[in-house]
Amino acid sequence: MNLHLLDGTYELFRAYYAMPSEKAPGGGEVGAIRGLIATTLALLRQPEVTHVGVAFDHVIESFRNTLFAGYKTGDGVDPDLLAQFPLAEEAMRILGVAVWPMVEFEADDALATAAHRFADEVDQVVILSPDKDLTQCVVGDHVVTHDRVRGRTYDEAAVREKFGVAPASIPDLLALVGDTADGIPGVPGWGMKSAAAVLAVFEHLEAIPPDARAWPPAIRGAARLAASLREHREEVRLYKTLATLRTDVPLSEDLERLEWNGVRRADYEAFCARLGFRELALRPEKWSPS
Repeated sequence: MNLHLLDGTYELFRAYYAMPSEKAPGGGEVGAIRGLIATTLALLRQPEVTHVGVAFDHVIESFRNTLFAGYKTGDGVDPDLLAQFPLAEEAMRILGVAVWPMVEFEADDALATAAHRFADEVDQVVILSPDKDLTQCVVGDHVVTHDRVRGRTYDEAAVREKFGVAPASIPDLLALVGDTADGIPGVPGWGMKSAAAVLAVFEHLEAIPPDARAWPPAIRGAARLAASLREHREEVRLYKTLATLRTDVPLSEDLERLEWNGVRRADYEAFCARLGFRELALRPEKWSPS
């Protein structure tokens, strides 16, 4: 038995930019909802998908915005996309999938919490997202991430191959090099190669000696990197906090409630009629008995 955890925010963004614009009969953009339903139904047809949860950023901001003013916000996100988040959550519930709409936390925190909580109860946890932040959740080949677009699964070996560090060092890596998608600036002078080389030896920021003479001689520009890190020591600790996913999000569901039992037929057909999705109304292959 596997648990599949879907990054709803990513899926909605992907559908919005991949699908043509479409208006509901009553007005309002719903093209992304059509795409989200279609790709989710395709996922649910796979026989190994038995237990599913999906997380959304119900609001774009989170507790991290109170820690750092430069952290990502909803500024610049197309209003037509933002307006589809409530419909996306409604659609996933109707499809019979457990939904976690995040307000204080982020969707990634909910996925990290679920992966952490249920890992010992299933054969494998598959986090369906290409987001590099989520690779910090990877444990061997037991908890993995999967990029549905590229068809690539990242177990621990694949994370090490791509980033040069272990999954547990991903927050440290992002703190050093920054993450433009999340508004994390990083430390001046540190790039992916230098950060990976240092963390491959010391694993975490806290273990990096302030004096470069204690570093392996093979690390290029060690004195310059160490000086920049010393100068920005307080900031980089905050950046690591921002990049570290929480595993204590209050999710009420147990594993039994994450079992997928089919689409709620009456609600689904009414939803499709409301949004004008005539063809989608015929796609589900399994209907919920209740």
